Amino acid sequence: MTEPVPASPTPIEALKDSGPMAPPTSRSRDVWDQFRKHKGAMFGLGFLIFITLVVLIGPYIWTVDPGKLDIRSKDMRPIFTALWDSDAKVGWNKPLGSDQLGRDNLAQMIAGGRASMAVGWAAMILSLVIGTGIGVLAGFYRRIDGLLMRTTDLFLALPILPLLLLAVTLFRQPLRSFAGPEGGMFILIVTIIAITSWMPTARIVRGDVLAIKEREFVLAARSIGTSNGKIIRRHLLPNVLSPIMVSAALGLATAIITESALSFLGVGFPSDFPTWGKMLADAVVRMEQYPERVLLPGFAISLTVLSVNYIGDGLRDALDPRIRGR
Repeated sequence: MTEPVPASPTPIEALKDSGPMAPPTSRSRDVWDQFRKHKGAMFGLGFLIFITLVVLIGPYIWTVDPGKLDIRSKDMRPIFTALWDSDAKVGWNKPLGSDQLGRDNLAQMIAGGRASMAVGWAAMILSLVIGTGIGVLAGFYRRIDGLLMRTTDLFLALPILPLLLLAVTLFRQPLRSFAGPEGGMFILIVTIIAITSWMPTARIVRGDVLAIKEREFVLAARSIGTSNGKIIRRHLLPNVLSPIMVSAALGLATAIITESALSFLGVGFPSDFPTWGKMLADAVVRMEQYPERVLLPGFAISLTVLSVNYIGDGLRDALDPRIRGR
């Protein structure tokens, strides 16, 4: 016995939805859904949140003074060294060991991370403001485009490291007398890094502004008499937010590396002020005897920069609709 053939739907029934339509999602939700598909970006975000919480909350949990000298406890090894060396000098009072002056390595790592992250965030924000402002002005106002872009090319042609060393040599003492040893060097390092790293952001933003200002919605805003300031604030800046966020992530990594390099060369913060770069410089002399003194700050710098780069990669994929879903 043959089964009855179901009747084909009428044209009206074929056009009906089989079920309720899914509610529309916001752009931020779409960006987050795409971002969390990037495993490297999620790892980077998790590690960046972790290291930020450590340097912010760590001093309230581990209250040891990072600059305190304890000669009786000098040259202690990390607690995990006892797993393969039973004769190693270890102690739970210094879980990551101590240096040649008895300073606690864990306290120095936390304090150094706070200084390095503070410099990185401050320099990144300042360079982002400078680069975005110059990029928007160069892209929107044709009259000053040539001047601003040739200035950008001039800064790109400058040798960054010699310029940093020269600026530190010239302005270190005036800023120290103005804001103290640590505050003066913080202002100087942040300013120097920001001044020497805004150029890529400016060029990227300028290119996007040149394309967006000819779009229909911008021309419509001009036709009804909208001022240039409102066009920039309401139409241009929101539409160049994607490259700005990617540049921010990459700029944070660059600032952390630059600060570490300056501290490693001995032209950064004072010698008694811990940073990851300063810890590396102090550990190089005895790195064969105590390799963990190099590995600990080295891993901290490398993993932080790697996580930020992964975040930038994930943001680029999530914010660019042309490569979503790849």
